Amino acid sequence: MPKFMIERDIPDIGTADRDALREAAGKSNSVLNDMKAERKNIQWEHSYVTGNKTFCIYLADNAALVDEHAARSGFPATKVTEIKRVIDPVTAEG
Repeated sequence: MPKFMIERDIPDIGTADRDALREAAGKSNSVLNDMKAERKNIQWEHSYVTGNKTFCIYLADNAALVDEHAARSGFPATKVTEIKRVIDPVTAEG
């Protein structure tokens, strides 16, 4: 399944408290569960939170599902990029 990075512009997200992040994750999970019940293949792996953005990693059949999740959850998908490959320090080895 393709992997996507979703850049979301969310002012002051980096200063959100644990309860606010828990609520946001719960809302996202609820929409994902609804979409899965509709037989739409999309899964949230994790997110990185910075000052005014999040960078979320999703698996989905296509970018349209990522956009649909953003619309239904209310979390903006400012930029959606398909991840083609992952490299790390081990890539340099033999």
